[in-house]
Amino acid sequence: MKNVMKKVALFATALILFGCASDDEPEVVISGASPTTTTEVNENGLPIAKEPTSITETMLHTVVQMQVYHEGVEDVMQEAIDYMAEMETLLSTNVEGSDVYRINENAGIEPVEVQPETMEIIKRSIQIAEESDGLFDISIGVLTDLWQIGSDDARVPEDSEITEAVNLIDYEKISIDEENMTVMLEEEGMSLELGGISKGYIGSGIVEIFEENNITTAIINLGGNVVVMGTSPSNEEGWNVGVQDPDEVRGEIVGTQRVINAAIVTSGIYERYLEVDGTKYHHIMDPRTGYPLDNEISGVTVFAPTSFDGDSYSTALFLMGIEEGIEFINSKDGFEVAYVDKEGGVHLSAGIKDSFNLTNEEYYIADE
Repeated sequence: MKNVMKKVALFATALILFGCASDDEPEVVISGASPTTTTEVNENGLPIAKEPTSITETMLHTVVQMQVYHEGVEDVMQEAIDYMAEMETLLSTNVEGSDVYRINENAGIEPVEVQPETMEIIKRSIQIAEESDGLFDISIGVLTDLWQIGSDDARVPEDSEITEAVNLIDYEKISIDEENMTVMLEEEGMSLELGGISKGYIGSGIVEIFEENNITTAIINLGGNVVVMGTSPSNEEGWNVGVQDPDEVRGEIVGTQRVINAAIVTSGIYERYLEVDGTKYHHIMDPRTGYPLDNEISGVTVFAPTSFDGDSYSTALFLMGIEEGIEFINSKDGFEVAYVDKEGGVHLSAGIKDSFNLTNEEYYIADE
């Protein structure tokens, strides 16, 4: 696709970052206005622009948008686009010859040599699987392949198929050899699916590219996974991030939270699902049962120091449930979470209880 790059003027109205995102992705809303004049420079001496340079591409199975508040950054933004394309190919489950494709094809047969990026993602995924007692497990690919929710081939599998798939989900059977840079799935039929963490890794990679080129003020939107660099040019208290209303169309929010230098990742049951005989099956699978998890949660928004961490934790936090998830996040420095339950309650971690701004009268702040 030909890149389209242009200047976009921001007015004092809300900026909807995901207005054109794919239907598969939850929405994050960031509001704020740019200053009418540019007087600031960042610590590297690069002026902060009053209008962002923007680029939009269809990549990573969604619409990717980047907005950079500096002049003369077109080449850097193109470098980020090229990086995304490279990572998309490397980590794809469907592209023949990709690292993940070859790992899955050789399950139970032999180790596969992989690139450093793939090794880093898989190693971190195993760590998070251990932290979450297996609730986040990238060997869930065999199960997601069965359900195919979000595709034209989506279906409710037979119980026997689900049982067989669940028996093949086990992150402890992912063998990594960092010295020889190889990965092996120990049992035939196992399958990796990195969709729950790959966009987070890519988001962090784009931040590194920007930082290497002295960019400090930007918004990176990877469809449901957002990174804000620096603070809003119009407000030193931070970017004003809206938490999506799980029961409404894109752009409707429950409340807002100001953040600086953070990743915001949302997971929810409200957009990608399969409906059969009046029953909705959402896309967040429970690796313990083989079925979509049915709990009290409509959506969960994670605020994290990096995109890499936020992406993986969002799925695990959904599966943990509200009480355990908030306790888990409260034990981690730099992380916050906002849960929205099916009854309209908003449950907040300790660090944002006093700063979260509830804006929707149909919701209420739940007492923990």
